[in-house]
Amino acid sequence: MADLFSSEWAQAYMDAWNADEDITASLQRAEFSSIVAFGLPDDEDPAFVMTITNGMITAINNNAGGEIKWDIRATNDDWLSLVLKPPGLMKLGIAYTSRKLRFRKGDYASMIKDPSLAGAFVKSFALMGKVL
Repeated sequence: MADLFSSEWAQAYMDAWNADEDITASLQRAEFSSIVAFGLPDDEDPAFVMTITNGMITAINNNAGGEIKWDIRATNDDWLSLVLKPPGLMKLGIAYTSRKLRFRKGDYASMIKDPSLAGAFVKSFALMGKVL
């Protein structure tokens, strides 16, 4: 079992993501490409960065010189709560409004209104827990 956001976990997450047709197909339909970061609220730098190109993770922990478009933060306990018992849209909404899940960059409201993005976002938490 790898620690959340460790190099071992990041590689396993990328492999699992790219093998998950629900996530990748949804994001491919949305033509989603971005650099997404996850981390702890008090840390300046994120703990994990992934580059998504047309729905597939193409790089981890290396933003290839691009700008992070989504930077999502939570305490270690809140991350574990969200990945060990994967949330649905309601639990994510509660985590967001209670500031247990914070977006330093990115627009949660516009993302959650797009079914392709919202579905992939919810599924990504379950995937995080699977590779933990």
